[in-house]
Amino acid sequence: MKLQLWSIGKAHEAYVKDGIADFTKRINKYFTADWLVMAPPKNAAVLSEADLKKAEAEIVLQQLGKDDYLVLLDERGKQLSSPELAQLLQQRANESHKKIVFLIGGAFGVSDAVMQRANYTLSLSKLVFPHMLVRLILAEQVYRACTILRNEKYHHL
Repeated sequence: MKLQLWSIGKAHEAYVKDGIADFTKRINKYFTADWLVMAPPKNAAVLSEADLKKAEAEIVLQQLGKDDYLVLLDERGKQLSSPELAQLLQQRANESHKKIVFLIGGAFGVSDAVMQRANYTLSLSKLVFPHMLVRLILAEQVYRACTILRNEKYHHL
């Protein structure tokens, strides 16, 4: 199974780049994993919030395969414990999903079209974080889930 971590926004900032790279490298010991950071539309500054979300949705939906399992990150989604996230990954692997895509939407969230396409909506917290920190937290939590699946010592209950 392949894991893809997608984000709409600027490239990784220096203050989180090394951490994201480190956790992504660690994830690759368990699953093939990589990042796709999609630049927002060039005219984003002049678009309304609704038009921006629609333009970002077009970018996302063009990249997404019809059989890809989409996990949308949204503060209104379901909150899981780390073991529950591990269980979610295991269930998708058991169902022979070839690719799971974790999507961090744009600054204003995602359009209804992306929300409806999502197979699962996940919240990392009720708090709102900057995109850069969400990327780092997501990478760490996916790595943690992988270690839980293998009964490794990284996660402590």
